[in-house]
Amino acid sequence: MHVTVRLFAGLREVIGSDALVEEFATPDVTVETLRARLGEAHPKLGPYLSGVAIAVNEEYILEPGTALHDGDTVALIPPISGGAGETPRFLVTHAVLDPRGLRDAVITPASGACVLFEGVVRDHHEGHAVLRLQYEAYEEMAARQLEAVARETLAAYADREVHDIGIHHRVGMLEVGETSLLVVVSAAHRQDAFEAALRAVDRVKETVPVWKKEWGPDGAQWQEGVQPKPAAS
Repeated sequence: MHVTVRLFAGLREVIGSDALVEEFATPDVTVETLRARLGEAHPKLGPYLSGVAIAVNEEYILEPGTALHDGDTVALIPPISGGAGETPRFLVTHAVLDPRGLRDAVITPASGACVLFEGVVRDHHEGHAVLRLQYEAYEEMAARQLEAVARETLAAYADREVHDIGIHHRVGMLEVGETSLLVVVSAAHRQDAFEAALRAVDRVKETVPVWKKEWGPDGAQWQEGVQPKPAAS
């Protein structure tokens, strides 16, 4: 059997490729088996393997004993820093983000409050200058995780009148002042809208496979991230 292993951000640069194909003589292969194989076959990956999350066919896998099957696509997730004529509620895109369109997609007649969060590229970080940021995503999986974050947040506020959530994330090269993330929450009351928006933003940062390279006067480097904490499906 064979599986395709996708690599992103710093891991891609370590290996010099965005994908590996691993062949196994036996069909009895688990996530942990693959992790061990990668450490042996690609020593440069070794120091990173204990800190990556694993996704199989765009779904996070929490159990190391999960069986793999012929043709599966496995993604190593390092720490992570729509319909025609309508704005989709969940989107990963290279295009400039449209806050008004996303606001209109989630607002309801019963909504007395709508909170819009914009994550914006700033010109400094931890005491040094930032010229621009480059965002990279496992795009197919990232869009699904945005939706999972929204479902999880709505479930957490099931006993309150939070109506809908939309999340858009931009990828590619962004200049200072440009918007990288939109989170919009509609609710009956402002307090619930604010609290749900804050939770959703925090969960995007913890679970969505997006990486950020910081460009400054002295060059570029990937920003250190956090261990992914998958959103409930």
